[in-house]
Amino acid sequence: MNEKNVKGIEHWVNKNEDVKLFLWEKYVDDTKNKKGTVLFVHGSSMASQPTFDLHVEDRPFSSAMNWFSLKGYNTWCVDMEGYGKSSKHRDIFCDISNGADDLSAASEYIFKQRDCGPLLVYGISSGALRAALFAERYPEKVARLALDAFVWTGEGSPTLEQRRKKLPEFLSSKRRPIDENFVFSIFERDHPDTVEKKVVLAFARAIMSLDNSMPNGTYIDMCSKLPLVNPEAIKVPTMLMRGQYDGIASFEDLIKFFVKLPHANKQFTVMEGISHASFQQKNYLMVYEILEHFFSKKEAAFKG
Repeated sequence: MNEKNVKGIEHWVNKNEDVKLFLWEKYVDDTKNKKGTVLFVHGSSMASQPTFDLHVEDRPFSSAMNWFSLKGYNTWCVDMEGYGKSSKHRDIFCDISNGADDLSAASEYIFKQRDCGPLLVYGISSGALRAALFAERYPEKVARLALDAFVWTGEGSPTLEQRRKKLPEFLSSKRRPIDENFVFSIFERDHPDTVEKKVVLAFARAIMSLDNSMPNGTYIDMCSKLPLVNPEAIKVPTMLMRGQYDGIASFEDLIKFFVKLPHANKQFTVMEGISHASFQQKNYLMVYEILEHFFSKKEAAFKG
């Protein structure tokens, strides 16, 4: 089978009386071979479909959702409140905690629609913070947790050091404007050779087709409120994924977090040749394989 065999369905769920969240599901018809249900969680500066269901000419499986669907997973992503097709009307910052609430509403909807068990959750950047906080609050809803481009305390982060200089600007407004140049800057700040220009351009255009501004809440949280997650409260199997060149978190910061994770089924993976946005990098297929191996790994026969 190829990517043409993957089907997509849009869904909507009410988080509360006046907030609607957009969910996107992709799958193949062979439902007998389902390995589990994946929920992908996007970051601060882009909605879910550009991140996880991207199309780039002559670059197969730019859509992670297509790749995982063909591997036998039911795949979902959700636009956080304030992003993409989800509601944007509330006068709030749309912070990390609000995103964890979005994931709770999305997960309950998925459980009811597909009668599935706990989710395989992947979060990228601030999406990793949302996913970690969600797993901390609702461990019964998460089978495994993958945190990519995660940051704990922010100590030793060159990206956050630069971003903090704009904290007063972020605090002065609920949203910040974005354009194609901003999207290119995400890839230029760490190691520009890790990505193809055509991929960044396709990514930028997909983002801009849905949004011309982004909420400031996650930036404010990451600049002034870390740590937001208690590793000792995350009781599920967890993988930390750190790009070789990623500037969002130091190795020291992540290793201290990793040591405190209580579940014996945990791993720390360094992704060679990767900077920040791993699914858009030249080595993106390697990232998929790392993630799929963690999601499909057999449970231990003996648990001491």
